[in-house]
Amino acid sequence: MLRIIIVIACLLTFSVKAKQLSAGWELWYPYQYHNNHSELVGLDIDAFNAIMKRADLSFSIAEIPWKTHLHFIKTGKVDLAMGASKTAERAEYAYFTEPYRQETVNLFVKKGHSDSIKMNSLKDLINSDYILGVESGYYYGEEYAKLINQYDFKENIIEAIDLEQNVSLFLKGHLDGLLVDPNTMHAFIKKYQLWDQFEAHPMPIYSDDIVIMVSKKSVDKSVVEKLNNAINLLKAEGFFATLSSQWVTPN
Repeated sequence: MLRIIIVIACLLTFSVKAKQLSAGWELWYPYQYHNNHSELVGLDIDAFNAIMKRADLSFSIAEIPWKTHLHFIKTGKVDLAMGASKTAERAEYAYFTEPYRQETVNLFVKKGHSDSIKMNSLKDLINSDYILGVESGYYYGEEYAKLINQYDFKENIIEAIDLEQNVSLFLKGHLDGLLVDPNTMHAFIKKYQLWDQFEAHPMPIYSDDIVIMVSKKSVDKSVVEKLNNAINLLKAEGFFATLSSQWVTPN
C-alpha cells in the first residue's frame, strides 16, 4: 500500500510539473503582433518568452480579445495574461507577478490643438463638450476607474473595440482625443503615416507597472514564485532595459 501511495504521489508531482500553461495575446503594437513573416513578435512577446524560458515553464498561446482574456483568467480557462495592469478588481481572481516594464497613457489630440483643449485632469471632462475615445477592457488608471462610474463623465467617453476604430472615429471628427499608450500610438502613426494628425496633450493621465496576471482558479501560487524569480534575474541582468530600448521609439 505504501508503495502505491508513493507511486501516485510521484505521478501527481510529475503531472503538475509537466502541465503546459495557456496564455493569450491581442494585437497591440509594438507589444504583441504578427510581423510580415507571420511571426508573433513585440516587446511583451519577447519579454514573456524570456521569462517563461528562465522559469522553465512550457506554454501555449492563442489570440484572444482582451475582455474575453480577462474573463478566461477569472474562470480558469486561460492561465496567464501578459501586459497587464494591477487593479483591485483583478486581484480578486488573479495573482500578479513582479513588474517587467512600465506603461504610460497619454491624451492624444489633433495636431496643433493642445492649447485649445482646456483640461488639466480627467475630471475636467465633466460638463465639457469634449468627447474622448478609449478601448474596451483597458485600464487607464485609478482616477479614470473612479470617474467612469459617474454618468456625467461617462457620457463624454466613447468605447471602441480597438485603436483602429477609435482613430477612424477621430479622423471623422467624432472624437476630440484618444487615451492611448504613447508607444502604441507612435507605432500606429508610423504604420499609417499619420504624422500630421496627432500630438500628445500635456495633461497627465496614468503611468504604472505592467505585470503578468496568473489565474487563481487554474494555477498554483508556486508558479508565481517561479515567474517572479525569473523576472528578478532578468531584471538584474539588464534584459528588460535592453529589450525596451530595442522596441520603444523615443518621442
